[in-house]
Amino acid sequence: MADIARKASAHWAGTLKDGEGNISTESGVLDNAQYSFSTRFENGKGTNPEELLASAHAGCFTMQLSALLEKHGHTIDSLDTEATCEMTKAGSGFRVSRMVLKVRGEVQGSDPADFEAHVKEAAENCPLSQVMQGNVEIVHEAELLS
Repeated sequence: MADIARKASAHWAGTLKDGEGNISTESGVLDNAQYSFSTRFENGKGTNPEELLASAHAGCFTMQLSALLEKHGHTIDSLDTEATCEMTKAGSGFRVSRMVLKVRGEVQGSDPADFEAHVKEAAENCPLSQVMQGNVEIVHEAELLS
């Protein structure tokens, strides 16, 4: 049995190019958020699976980084992460090929090399990174502001 379980649901009606759907989360943060072919492949208004994966990975990674920094005695003023989920053509479809994590931190008691080491560890070990390892290239960029 799982220690933690989170739920989300998706509904779709119609063909791939002309259909549309919505995504909801058990928490209610997403409630029938619209997605479609145009939101995924043409930058239409709404969300898409890759955007949701990037946001989930940004959140997971940033929490992991916070835990590592705290464990090593640093005071965290702020951490800001931008995650970019990249897809490439693969046969007749697409695949998520790379996730780029760019983090800027204001951290007391750290220096650029120390911050980079913690960022690298978080990028390798957060739960969502672990899910992607071996399938998706995960790269990171770290900038210490303090």
